[in-house]
Amino acid sequence: MLEVRNLSVSFTRYEGVWRQTKQWAVRDLSLNVWAGEMVAVVGSSGSGKSLLAHAVMGLLPYNASRDGEIYYEGELLTEKRLRELRGREVVLVPQSVSYLDPLMRVGEQVQKGDKSPKARERCRQVLKRYGLGKETERLYPFELSGGMTRRILISTAVQEKPRLVIADEPTPGLHLEAARRVMSHFREIVDEGAGVLVITHDLELALLVADRIVVFYGGTNLEEAWAEDFADEKRLRHPYTKALFRAMPQNGFHPLPGVQPYGRELPEGCVFAPRCGECEARCHEPVYYRSVRGGMVRCWKEQSG
Repeated sequence: MLEVRNLSVSFTRYEGVWRQTKQWAVRDLSLNVWAGEMVAVVGSSGSGKSLLAHAVMGLLPYNASRDGEIYYEGELLTEKRLRELRGREVVLVPQSVSYLDPLMRVGEQVQKGDKSPKARERCRQVLKRYGLGKETERLYPFELSGGMTRRILISTAVQEKPRLVIADEPTPGLHLEAARRVMSHFREIVDEGAGVLVITHDLELALLVADRIVVFYGGTNLEEAWAEDFADEKRLRHPYTKALFRAMPQNGFHPLPGVQPYGRELPEGCVFAPRCGECEARCHEPVYYRSVRGGMVRCWKEQSG
């Protein structure tokens, strides 16, 4: 459904008046999403998760440059093709509620301006699916609770029955039960045959519904694992993923010393090397993403296979 190959994103900036520099925010990132599958991208703030979503959707800012290739259903996703698919077959559930027009009623936004009886009935069916009554149509965004707003964003995205859904941090600010309900809605979309890429910082929540987990750090992916691999630390591959495992409340809540590097602070070789207790000399050399024990990892200590 979706294949991202060696994606890199950089930003052009000016230092002083004349000097122009390029700063890399995402480097050599690869992943794929199959139809009928949910893939969760997890990582802390600043790891490059949202840039992945914006790159796929063609929504990067004007000063951004993109390298690498993105394929949708086996064909290169060109700018022209993306314009034809975006909002219909390929949709984004955005992180920010500012994507809703504060001066337009909810129903009009879900219907996307189509005032026909058929569109209104479809709108009501979608709202009902996510536990929202038809009275919600008459509300303005400021009248919605946080959980209602998230469900409206999902409703707006899935109105056209998309084949690929990209959800960028769909649960911030929600209490646990509401967050679980929102994630279960994406699982329903997957079970109907669509591919879903969920971007989140909440590993514990992702493990409840996702098929595969892709771990981001410092602008790249360090590991791709099956959700069931997180049942046992020994099944995980990268030291950072294992640290995330140990930091989960049910696994002792052990914090990892240090902070994630950004921009110019990114080291050569493995981006996790400065915080890794297993770091050795070759970790400061380029390390490639490769298949290991049924998953993917960017680490010298794991053997291919």
